[in-house]
Amino acid sequence: MSKLSPSDLDRYIFSRTGASNDGLLVGAGYGEDAAAVRTDDTTMVISTDPISLAAERIGTLGVAIASNDVAACGGRPEWLVSTILLPEPDIGLLDDITAQLDAEAERLGISIVGGHTETVAGLSRPLLSLTCMGPTDRYIPTSSAEPGDAVILTKGAGLEGTAVLATDFRADLESDGIDDSTLDRATDFFDDISVLPESAVLAPVATAMHDPTEGGVLNGLVELACASGVRIELEEEDVPVRSETRTLCASMGVDPLRILGSGALLATVPGTEAESTLEALESEGIEATVVATVEEVPTDEDVGVVYDGQQYVDGVKDDMYDLWD
Repeated sequence: MSKLSPSDLDRYIFSRTGASNDGLLVGAGYGEDAAAVRTDDTTMVISTDPISLAAERIGTLGVAIASNDVAACGGRPEWLVSTILLPEPDIGLLDDITAQLDAEAERLGISIVGGHTETVAGLSRPLLSLTCMGPTDRYIPTSSAEPGDAVILTKGAGLEGTAVLATDFRADLESDGIDDSTLDRATDFFDDISVLPESAVLAPVATAMHDPTEGGVLNGLVELACASGVRIELEEEDVPVRSETRTLCASMGVDPLRILGSGALLATVPGTEAESTLEALESEGIEATVVATVEEVPTDEDVGVVYDGQQYVDGVKDDMYDLWD
């Protein structure tokens, strides 16, 4: 599994969006987390996301990831539509998934208002596709980062990936000598996947926000930089990575900056607002770090992210995908 290149997205997706509509404020675009549609009295943020690889907590992750995309645009997630596709009729599995969906949606204050459930021949694991909606007073796109902005990352890199490694690959990690206490702490990262608390703090000041998912923090920064037409130079030592993430990633041979990154939120804020923004996040008990500065580019060829001496302008493949092969 990997994301399409920006050129393929332009050719096959973004150029084929059906009828035009005056109510559409922001539609499909590279790096954008969600669409924005004008209603009579507000702006509605709408996003959809599939999830299939995290077998143990697929329902919990599905709700968090779908609602994160709305929150990353300044929206308040309120409604969710859930499609559940199962590889075979399995009431026990369906019971587990819907119980997870219900519990996480209730915890986040989101109503599940509809959806679809069926079995599909040929599937090897469950597949969820979730659509989340919510209103906003200020839509924040991925594409509005400005030169001079500080790039803030909340929590740390690879939180979702760490939790998935600790559950889906626990036996492999135990065989490699990783102790139970480390794996249990890593599993608890599932409780950190929602970015609704930090989005509420960042939304009033952010110029751009983005939710890093597949491809991790590195891919999230690439999408933000390319969507905004700017350059970001990233140093590995400037990105916070929890010790459990480093331990599990080293054991499985993956890069913490290139694995499933939900749970962190990327935001750009004016440089003059960086210190006060970090203080506001800290007052809410949210870890956050300035990891880079947005730079102006002299030519289009300079757009993107420079990391470890290499320039990235296309999507970054998630290191975890090969683990399921």
